[in-house]
Amino acid sequence: MEISFKAEVGGKPLEIHAGKLAKQASGSVLVQYGDTIVLVAAVSSYDERPGTDFLPLSVEYQEKIYAAGRIPGNYFRREIGRPSEKETLTSRLIDRPIRPLFPKEYRYETQVIATVLSMDQENDPDVLAMIGASAALVISDIPFDGPIASVRVGRIDGRFKINPTVQEIATSDLNIIVAGSKTGVVMVEGGGKMVSEKDMLEAIFFGHEAIQPLVEIQEKLKEVIGVPKRPFIPPLKEKALVEKVHDLAGSRIAEAVEKPRKAERQTAIRRLRGEIFQSLGEAYADRKAEFEA
Repeated sequence: MEISFKAEVGGKPLEIHAGKLAKQASGSVLVQYGDTIVLVAAVSSYDERPGTDFLPLSVEYQEKIYAAGRIPGNYFRREIGRPSEKETLTSRLIDRPIRPLFPKEYRYETQVIATVLSMDQENDPDVLAMIGASAALVISDIPFDGPIASVRVGRIDGRFKINPTVQEIATSDLNIIVAGSKTGVVMVEGGGKMVSEKDMLEAIFFGHEAIQPLVEIQEKLKEVIGVPKRPFIPPLKEKALVEKVHDLAGSRIAEAVEKPRKAERQTAIRRLRGEIFQSLGEAYADRKAEFEA
């Protein structure tokens, strides 16, 4: 079943289409803004990845030059080589707001692939890929506490603007991406030229207000095309073990994470983990991952 929803964002319509392409994925959508179109597909394994103590989430963002109407100039007429810096940074941009919304103990390999199908040289596809990642996960059976949405906020001639064009960004003294849910902001990325703290906060709130229609159309999409989420029961932790770790860590973990320098924080946390593991001894030698969780 093909279905689409539309929302007005920054004075232009943004459309999300589902059920059209990548039908074998757990969830897939096309996101269109102007003539920029991004396909996002999400899949997740049904078998837990053994020996893993983190979420095995892989996000890949791809910009193919055919999206701009060009053909590779090499002998094979194919795009060869490593991802560009823009692709790598955008992949991380997609990853950061969605990763915390998976269940804490979810250990199933998950992939989110965003491919730019068309680029109009005005609307940057990175924000569309972020919206598409959320929408694809929301309509899938993958456990995900979404939806979220994203917009770019610029400031031109002293006025905030949602999703400024590539040309407008060049004259903007502010360029941030705001990602959030209906109730709060999940991530802020970007920078500005001599922007005050007050103006930055206003820009963030301005962006959060603008994402509300995008969250709403994803909720509607889920109602119409979404499938029930696969059952996921997090592994039970032994209460006695949890209490022992808390007793040993106490306030020291708070002291460790409050250190101002990243290297100092990491060193303090590693040292604390080592001391806890050593104190508990061989009785829990095969359950080190539970201490860290």
